[in-house]
Amino acid sequence: MLSAGIVGLPNVGKSTLFNAVTRTRKAAAENYPFCTIDPNVGVVTVPDPRLEVLAKMSHSQKIVPAAIEFVDIAGLVKGASAGEGLGNQFLSHIREVDAIVQVVRCFESGDIHHVSGSIDPVRDIEVINTELILADLASLQKQRDRLQKEVRAGSKTAKAETAVMEKLLPHLDSGRPAVTLGLSDEEKATVRDLFLLTSKPTLFACNVAESDLALVAGGADPGNPNAVTQGSDAPGYIHVRAVQEYARSHFATEAVVISAQIESELVELSEAEAAEYLRDLGVEGSGVGALIRAAYHLLGLRTYLTTGEKETRAWTIHAGDKAPAAAGVIHSDFERGFIAAETVHYDDLVSLGSSAKAREAGKLRIEGKDYVVKDGDVIEFRFNV
Repeated sequence: MLSAGIVGLPNVGKSTLFNAVTRTRKAAAENYPFCTIDPNVGVVTVPDPRLEVLAKMSHSQKIVPAAIEFVDIAGLVKGASAGEGLGNQFLSHIREVDAIVQVVRCFESGDIHHVSGSIDPVRDIEVINTELILADLASLQKQRDRLQKEVRAGSKTAKAETAVMEKLLPHLDSGRPAVTLGLSDEEKATVRDLFLLTSKPTLFACNVAESDLALVAGGADPGNPNAVTQGSDAPGYIHVRAVQEYARSHFATEAVVISAQIESELVELSEAEAAEYLRDLGVEGSGVGALIRAAYHLLGLRTYLTTGEKETRAWTIHAGDKAPAAAGVIHSDFERGFIAAETVHYDDLVSLGSSAKAREAGKLRIEGKDYVVKDGDVIEFRFNV
C-alpha cells in the first residue's frame, strides 16, 4: 500500500491532523517540539460518494472503499540535514514514504509555541525544502563519487545515472526540488532509483484557525475550491493565499485548506452530527476528506468500481494502467486469463439508471487488453483460466 508522510515544523498541527485523518488518538499532540518521535502509521479509507449511489442501485450488502496509508513524521528544524533536532530520523522516515503532505501553520495563537517565534508559512516551507534539498545534494554527491569507477570502466548504466545527476545537482543547488526538473520518462525512472527526498510528489495542507475556516472556504474560487480570493485582511486568509501561490509557482501543486483542531473534534461525532457542526460553522464539508482524496491522486492512484448484490467496491490502480493490470488487482487469475472488460463510466451508469439501459444507449462497451482504465469506470471482467 502506498503511503503519504505528514511533515512540517514542530507545533504546526501534524499529529492533530494525523489523528483527524485516521479518526484515532494514536498520535500525541502536545504543545512542545518533538512530541512525535517514532512515526505513527494509519490506514485511511478514501471518501467516495459514488460507492453509496452504486450500492443503492445494486442493493449491495456491503461497501468496500479504497485505502491509503498516512504516516505522522517527527517535526523538522533548521539544520536537520546536518543532524539537528531529530533530523536524521526525520529524513530517513521521509525517505520511506511515497509522497509528502507538508502541513503549514496558517493560524495565530499565543498559546501554541512556534519554533521561529512568529507565523510566516512561506518561510516555514522554505526551511523544510532547504533541509530536504541539502540532504539530496549530499546524497547525490556521494552517489556520483561512487559511480566514477564504473563510468571509467564503461558502464552504460553508471553513465546514464551520472548524466541525470549532472542535471539534478545545479537544479537542486539553485534551491529547486528535484520533482520540478523537466526530465524524460527514462530519466525519471533513473531518478526513482536515486531515492531523493525532493523527488517525491508534494502537496500542502494549510492549517487554519477555527475562526478563519469559514472565511477561507467562503472566499473560494468556484474553479478551485481550495483557492481563496482577495478582499480580506484576516491573518489566516493572507497566510493561505501566500501558501497557495507558493505551491503553484514552486511546486506546480495544490494547497488544501483544513482546520486540524476542528477535524480532530469531528472524530468524536457521528456523520450526521459532524455535518451539522460544520454547517453551524458555515462550512460545507470536511477538509480532511478533500485532503485524503488529494493525497490519493498525488500518489498517482485512481479508482475503478465494481458493483453487485454482494458488494460495491473501489479498486485502486495506478494512473495509466491497462485493463489486464486493473483486473489483476482483483486476482492474478483475472489478469492471466483476461479476455475483455465490460465497461461503463459511473456518470453514464447513474444518469441512465441501470446497466441494461446503458447497454441500450451504447454507453456500456467491451474493451480489450489495450484499454487504459479511467477513474470512475464501472467494470465487469471476462476471463478464462
